[in-house]
Amino acid sequence: MRTVLVTGVSRSKGIGFAIARRLLADGHRVFAHSWSPYDATEPWGADPRGIGGVIGLLDGGDALGHVEADLAEPDAASRVVAAAAERFGPLDTLVVNHARSSVATLAEVTGEELDRAWAVNVRAALLLVQAFAEQYRPVPHGGRVVLFTSGQHLAPMSGEIPYAATKGALHQLTLTLSDALIDRGITVNCVNPGPTDTGWAGDELARTVGRQLPRGRWNTPDEAAGVVSLLLSGDAATITGRVVDAEAGFRRWLF
Repeated sequence: MRTVLVTGVSRSKGIGFAIARRLLADGHRVFAHSWSPYDATEPWGADPRGIGGVIGLLDGGDALGHVEADLAEPDAASRVVAAAAERFGPLDTLVVNHARSSVATLAEVTGEELDRAWAVNVRAALLLVQAFAEQYRPVPHGGRVVLFTSGQHLAPMSGEIPYAATKGALHQLTLTLSDALIDRGITVNCVNPGPTDTGWAGDELARTVGRQLPRGRWNTPDEAAGVVSLLLSGDAATITGRVVDAEAGFRRWLF
């Protein structure tokens, strides 16, 4: 059994929710982080159930904890890790799933948006890993850190420059963080889940991308959660410093 902190668990259609649900089903203890006020500012909107309803759907009983925190705040990462450790004791696993979506072309990007995207997507991720490592105590099954990136290393994302820049940073940090933590028995890997249906894409984009996927459909949050579950298993103990492209054969060259 692992004791896991999962960030970005605020919508029942989201990857974070699917990860938390899968890990609970796998028999782990899960501390979920959310920040639903951010979702309320985005086109997809906050979950209509409210965050209480979302956490209630997980039905984790004593194996589930939760806190809301704005990871744009410099001290939020350490507070979230402290809250998780207070609830369950030392954590042995961290899943950094949260992200700030940032749609802006080169002509549109601003210093303010670059700072916000950096603060949430990179600074908070690094500070979460730092706080996790500080409280980590060796366990027989080893520690795990799982980051999330996007497909910016496989094709341009010129309409989402702040997002591409920050997700690219996490991609490039994966190997360095792996080296920083492997002597303590902690592996660090990163998942690119490919086009995943979390309810954000419009009909036209959904159809276009669907045609580029050999299965004729987008990936599901549950499939992303399955990749995380694999990386947390004993079978993945020798995998570290890797970026896993779980894209189901996404053919970007087809339109």
